[in-house]
Amino acid sequence: MSEISHVAIIMDGNGRWGLKKYKSRKFGHQKGIEAVEKIIEASIKSKIKYLTLYTFSTENWKRPKYEVNFLFKLLSEYLKKNLDILLKNNLKLKILGDINKFPRQLKNSLSKAMKLTSKNKKLQINLALNYGSKDEIVNSFKIIQKKKIAININNIEKNLYTQNIPDPDILIRTGNTNRLSNFLLWQLSYSEIFFVKKLWPDFNKKDYYKILKNYKKIKRKFGNI
Repeated sequence: MSEISHVAIIMDGNGRWGLKKYKSRKFGHQKGIEAVEKIIEASIKSKIKYLTLYTFSTENWKRPKYEVNFLFKLLSEYLKKNLDILLKNNLKLKILGDINKFPRQLKNSLSKAMKLTSKNKKLQINLALNYGSKDEIVNSFKIIQKKKIAININNIEKNLYTQNIPDPDILIRTGNTNRLSNFLLWQLSYSEIFFVKKLWPDFNKKDYYKILKNYKKIKRKFGNI
């Protein structure tokens, strides 16, 4: 039986869900946060140690400015509302990506949350923010070049955003789209991938538990027989 340490999720379909239900992409993003909270609860119950959520990609800057600003506002409100919950439940927050372009107040809130939760151990929630896997890999090579150390798998992995985090056992993508969209391209090399037709706000604990159960039936060979 395959044990599960790390689950990564591409939470696709918020905007489409909002347009379909209420003719508002914003409403879809709001409902998407409720789905996140349910999956965090289910991850704790399932004793998952790492949960990585693709929250805002380097390509998402192409969206209309009002939508980008709304996403930042939602994230700020979420941090304000849930920081005490993260601390109380022994949850650690880590950011994967470059948040230097983000509004100063949001950057400060994210840095504060990471600092205050840094010693927590029950579940590490990785938010991929202004994240692009190709940029991450190039950045790793630049650090290696600057350090004047050997280019090898170990050194590349040590200088990714995910250093000291095991590779995902599972990738889940909702939204009825079957692609990786520049997400954890290095780290997903041996992950089991589950594409889900449901849009993210409709994805629930039952769906999640079903995937975890199906994963445990898989014999992972990693190139062996």
